[in-house]
Amino acid sequence: MSDSKKLQSLRKRINALDEQIQTLINERGSLAKDVAIAKMEAGEQNEFYRAEREAQVLRNVIERNTGPVPDKEMARIFREIMSTCLAVERPITVAYFGPEGTFTQAAALKHFGHSAKTVPLSSIAEIFRQVESDSVDFGVVPVENSTEGVVSHTLDMFLQSSLKISGEVELRVHHNLLCRDPDVDLRSVKKIFSHQQSLAQCRRWLDTHMPGVERVAVSSNAEAAKMAVSEANTAAIASAAAAEIYQLHLVKQKIEDDTNNTTRFLVIGKKSTPASGKDKTTLLVSAQNRPGALASLLQPLADNNISMTKIESRPSRSGIWEYVFFIDIEGHAADTPVAGALVELEKVSAMLKVLGSYPKAVF
Repeated sequence: MSDSKKLQSLRKRINALDEQIQTLINERGSLAKDVAIAKMEAGEQNEFYRAEREAQVLRNVIERNTGPVPDKEMARIFREIMSTCLAVERPITVAYFGPEGTFTQAAALKHFGHSAKTVPLSSIAEIFRQVESDSVDFGVVPVENSTEGVVSHTLDMFLQSSLKISGEVELRVHHNLLCRDPDVDLRSVKKIFSHQQSLAQCRRWLDTHMPGVERVAVSSNAEAAKMAVSEANTAAIASAAAAEIYQLHLVKQKIEDDTNNTTRFLVIGKKSTPASGKDKTTLLVSAQNRPGALASLLQPLADNNISMTKIESRPSRSGIWEYVFFIDIEGHAADTPVAGALVELEKVSAMLKVLGSYPKAVF
């Protein structure tokens, strides 16, 4: 009986806290409406979402967290609260590489929260076009994977687009083998559908457990799941979300070769993002055609004590054997050291384009 009374007391306290939390969330939502009115009065009708402000809020959440709820879980909770409150002001529309159930959609929801309206599109190029035409507020595109490297098509789109990078998302990617039959004999599977990157990221597992089975590369993992539904004796490699959406069974889970398999995504929009305090800047640079050209591009960064976190070369598409470089650096373009380096870099480069300064991924 004493245990029962103790449980009742604890549940009563939880119920009281739930009421307080609900009241406070609604109060936050009311303040969000007041913020929207203030922005419209100030002529900022299109400034509802502020990437730097949200990044700062999430960092503060993690810094003041004392547990027992883990930092990342607490950040996710506040991510959804902010998403809900932002939707009270105006829902954000975000394009992603579809169909529904792709990892790109998961990245969009991680960054903007589930109150954002996600819009599936058929290609990375179409995502760029829809953002450029103001059909959506933002787009989310994959840029690199820790196992398979860069997504070349995304980098190539920046060569011709005026869009800015306004954020990044790091998503731990888990691949699963999906089938219609939960008790399927793997020896009966004749084809495995998936995106070519996912097939590559699961190569060792497939070689060991399903050697000789035909691997069919399709446009996305979600598309693979749809095909596995309609064709007998097939399987798909896709996310757990895709399994739920397309009513498939998780026959084998986490079959990726690298347990730390992570994909980085970029958020693209039309406006520059102010400094958040912990930022990255991505540059598109073309070297002059002379000996030591690449070294001359990197020297301004070294002279200004700026850390370069990534460099990737791509054909410039303007001439044979001519290349451009995508460079990620620490800091914001408005920071004094970065601004100084950019002035020097422009002098020694054939072309310099700041693709965007944006908050580092928080969680």
